[in-house]
Order: sequence, then C-alpha cells, then structure tokens
Amino acid sequence: MTVVSLVTPASAAPRRFGRAAPAQAETPNFRAALRHLAGGVSVITTGQGEDRTGLTVTSLSSLSAEPPTVMFGLNLSSSSFPVLARHRSFGVNFLNATQKQIADRFAGRGGEKGPARYAGASWTEGVTGAPLLEGALAALDCEVEELIERHSHAIVIGRVREVRLGGDDAALVYWRGDYERLGWMAEEARTACGLRGI
Repeated sequence: MTVVSLVTPASAAPRRFGRAAPAQAETPNFRAALRHLAGGVSVITTGQGEDRTGLTVTSLSSLSAEPPTVMFGLNLSSSSFPVLARHRSFGVNFLNATQKQIADRFAGRGGEKGPARYAGASWTEGVTGAPLLEGALAALDCEVEELIERHSHAIVIGRVREVRLGGDDAALVYWRGDYERLGWMAEEARTACGLRGI
C-alpha cells in the first residue's frame, strides 16, 4: 500500500498561534484513490423533448428514506446543469450489466450530446415528466429539492416522487476506471438452477 502524507510532521512544523491551515490533497492522488471505490452506475436524465440531456454517475447516494430523498454531485460546467436547473426534475436509472452502451452514451464517450444520448433505448415519462429507462434495474422520478454549489460541483438533492422496479438482473458497476458486473442476469440464474423453461 502506498501512503501519501498530506501533513507535515509535528517536529518539522513551525509553531503558530491559532489553528493551522488544513493540508489539501493533491488532485491526481485523490482521483487515484477514488478509482478504488466501486460504485453502481446510474444514468441521470433531465429535460423534455429537444431540451433533454443527461449524464452517467457513480456518486448517487440515498440521503433519507423518510421522505425518500437522493443526492449526487454534478459539475457546474456540465451541459446537464442548466437543463436540470431549468426543469427542476430528473430521473435516476440504475443500469443492469447489459446496459454499458447506455452508460457510455450518457458519459459522452462517443461525443453524443443532448437528445442524441437517448438513442438506442426505450424511455417513458415519470410523473414529473423526467425520462425513465425501460429495462433499468430500478428508476426513480425526482423533483429537485435543493442545489448546493460547492467548489466545481453542485450537490443535487432530489425528492423521490415515483419508484419503478425492474428485474433482478446483474448490476453494472464502475471500478478502477472500467465497467464490471455484479451478480447474474435473471436468465443466467434460472439456467444455472435448472429452471429454464419452467
């Protein structure tokens, strides 16, 4: 294990009155560390019609169960930020292991922007009008409760207005800079247990 020290040893630190300024992590080391944190892959969708866009995130988190609330980080320079701020609603779509291409499209890996990110998949609208992915492990339709701007990002807090549950398929996860799968697809599980055709 490599240890990157961000603190000057006490014997070498000059004595000061009051509180010392906290050390700041170096960005490359911080990013390298976070690559080891495996995360579920979700697509955030927002807008309607030609004013639709979205992004791929691994930073989604439950904030509260009562009331149902989620949060994620969104770069202020992202093309999705002004659309989300205008529409004040968004969909959260938990991707299964076969939906890597959707994750890539919404991450902009092929250069797709706006409504072009929705190609190649089937979508419906939630109660807020946010696009929800058919075939996702689960989808949440959310209203923006608060946008908290900090540094380069906004913390998006969303109140869940509708929950749609999908199948029990393998999940798409992101780890060490690449997509992985967690679990079995439903058909694989049935075949492995000898239940195919039943």
